[in-house]
Amino acid sequence: MEQRFAAQNLQAHPTAFQTRWQAPSNIALIKYWGKKSPQTPLNASISFTLANAVTQTQVRFSPKEEEDQKLSFSIQFEGVVKPDFRPKIQRFFDHILPYQPFLTAYHIDIESKNTFPHSSGIASSASSMAALAACLVDFEAQLAPMSEEHRLLKTSFLARLGSGSASRSTQGPMMVWGKHPVVSNSSDHWATPADNIHPIFTDFCNTILLIDKGQKQVSSSLGHKLMHNHPYAEQRFDQANNHLRDLLPILESGDLEAFIPIVEKEALHLHAMMMTSDPYFILMKPNTLQVIEHIWAFRKDSKLPISFTLDAGANVHVLYPNSVAKEVSNFIDNQLLSFCEQRQLLHDRVGTGIKKY
Repeated sequence: MEQRFAAQNLQAHPTAFQTRWQAPSNIALIKYWGKKSPQTPLNASISFTLANAVTQTQVRFSPKEEEDQKLSFSIQFEGVVKPDFRPKIQRFFDHILPYQPFLTAYHIDIESKNTFPHSSGIASSASSMAALAACLVDFEAQLAPMSEEHRLLKTSFLARLGSGSASRSTQGPMMVWGKHPVVSNSSDHWATPADNIHPIFTDFCNTILLIDKGQKQVSSSLGHKLMHNHPYAEQRFDQANNHLRDLLPILESGDLEAFIPIVEKEALHLHAMMMTSDPYFILMKPNTLQVIEHIWAFRKDSKLPISFTLDAGANVHVLYPNSVAKEVSNFIDNQLLSFCEQRQLLHDRVGTGIKKY
């Protein structure tokens, strides 16, 4: 399967090439938690692609004057050289070189920035790896033209090798990643758009409440590893796949009442797995729980289809259709904003994926 992405023996570009792409973060509704090497999920997942929380990446490829089989690159994030980013980027290049071996003929300068706070519980690794992969595939397409379909699949394929969830940031509005028996075109190697999504879900809003903007005490990479010996791992993988099976017809019909419990259970089950791993850990904060209780009370009183999900962090993603945005926005301002660090939040909505800028 992966052979379809093997690069041809491409000739080095005689002059420098520069390209700029942006990629959004995404928020999983059915969570991926647990993987095997290399970046293969142990259950399928589905996510909303976001529109405003994006990473913008510029890459310049400069031909080397002499033959050199060693990859060389530099990395700047928001105008600052980031040596602590190098190990992750190096691992990414190590994974993708079998599929883009021509990269060793160039020095690669990477400049990147986010429209949202780094290390705040928003999936910055997803957006950053998807943006970088888009730049790399764009350069490959200059050396050997490829179809748009192949370009998108290869971008998702490469992005996944840097961050599993990055595979889902390439297109929108909803992306499935991981082989699943009821999704005919699903794959462990790349993500594909979910079909037949009801219009109400393509116009969904996601307000991200920044409960805690600090560095997480446990990285997602470590959290995934802890699933290998987790006592409830197999049950969790089965549960996630069953939830995806149940959610797909709901997404087609637009049934908001049925959508809410599945999405909220997935968020809480994700954190339950963290709390029952060995070693165990808690990424939610007291204000996370306060916000959830306020959302439940407001939904009960207002009868509005507002819900929440969580990523592997303390922040709360408030989900609601655009048709009730005014009422929900007032609720957030009046009742939830005080629980946010420095009263900060990000308003976002469902988006379409990578684009050149």
